[in-house]
Amino acid sequence: MAEQQGVRINKFLSEAGVCSRREADRMVEEGKVLINGMIPSMGQRVLPGDKVSVDGRVVTKEEEEIYLAFYKPKGLVCSTATEENGMPVRNVVEYINYPKRVYPVGRLDQASEGLLLLTNQGDVTEKILRGRYGHEKEYFVKVDRPISDEDLARMAKGVPILDTVTKPCKIWREDKDSFHIILTQGLNRQIRRMCEFVGYDVVHLRRDRVINITLKGLKKGRYRELTPSEVHMLKKQLGM
Repeated sequence: MAEQQGVRINKFLSEAGVCSRREADRMVEEGKVLINGMIPSMGQRVLPGDKVSVDGRVVTKEEEEIYLAFYKPKGLVCSTATEENGMPVRNVVEYINYPKRVYPVGRLDQASEGLLLLTNQGDVTEKILRGRYGHEKEYFVKVDRPISDEDLARMAKGVPILDTVTKPCKIWREDKDSFHIILTQGLNRQIRRMCEFVGYDVVHLRRDRVINITLKGLKKGRYRELTPSEVHMLKKQLGM
């Protein structure tokens, strides 16, 4: 019976690995999604035999689960966009040119480098990105001048940015002007804004870990498929 009733369009796109459910809702609102050639209503269900397309491309559910770890260099955007603010950009999907459809899990801003996960599993993306799950992401940060222990402690306790206060986090020093930080939330440009609040500019930002996946063994600009044990542990930590 459930199969005959179909699934909501945002869940269909998420399970097909196109994007998160939230992003799917946005694309439906923008008229980028069609069901049988018609713009669907929000929450409309996809029934067996329906033809779904996004930006003119037919979407089908991918049975093979794909998980990639990519060392993103600076200059790439973490989306499928080919331009931003009217200017051409190069995105990570085009850069790695993987033979099957994959999408980045979250974002790493254009000026930053480091670990980016890509997958075709929308539910995995959803669970990693939702702040309420508290999954760890670890970064190396270098600022424009020596940073004090007091300012590191202030950031660790939480500072006000973007009309909220950042959650307490783990921070430890690497050198006089660099440190490591583990976040369990993903506010827009969070680390840069935290540093700006206590009076520093970030000159280098690298993500080293997402949950149990690290940069170890990856060269900048290269990607690898996750091992079965990594996928198993990732799903276990995501409660899947």
